[in-house]
Amino acid sequence: MDTIQVTARLTIHEGKLEEFKELAAQCMRSVRERDSGTLQYDWFLNNNHTECVVREKYKDSGAVLEHVANLGPTLGAVLNISDMAL
Repeated sequence: MDTIQVTARLTIHEGKLEEFKELAAQCMRSVRERDSGTLQYDWFLNNNHTECVVREKYKDSGAVLEHVANLGPTLGAVLNISDMAL
């Protein structure tokens, strides 16, 4: 199967930037320490730090499922302080 690529766009809720940055760091740490099939996982903030683009690439669909399971509540916390569009 071909690799799976995802681009997620997150609009950060006003006043939540520092919390967002902390959660993003937790997500990055989780990917490094727990994911086995994540090939790319990069977060980019725009100039005024109101939006973030996340570029993701996975070995296969199993790697996507593993990633989502590993992030668990951290991903939920990110989605509580931002709006996501794929």
